[in-house]
Amino acid sequence: MTSKQRAYLKSLASTINPIFQIGKSSLTPEFIKGIEEAFNTRELLKIAVLKNCMDDPNEIAQTIAERTHSQVVQVIGKKIVLYKPDKKNPQIVLPKETHK
Repeated sequence: MTSKQRAYLKSLASTINPIFQIGKSSLTPEFIKGIEEAFNTRELLKIAVLKNCMDDPNEIAQTIAERTHSQVVQVIGKKIVLYKPDKKNPQIVLPKETHK
């Protein structure tokens, strides 16, 4: 993902609310399954890491991305933004890469 594409996704993510919250129990198999199911209906997800979660949000983001085959767009404080394009019917059109 290019920096331009990442910037575009960040701008889209700024208007959406977190649909998941990670708390004390951190990442459970059920939580990962819920995120995978959410990617069936949307391509961009925002996740909030609650104060009672002791794990590092960057590590959580990487783990979720690996397990769901998505990409980490950004981690700001306790907010994680993930992107996974829909293979059949992508809703988000990323800016094209510019060749030098």
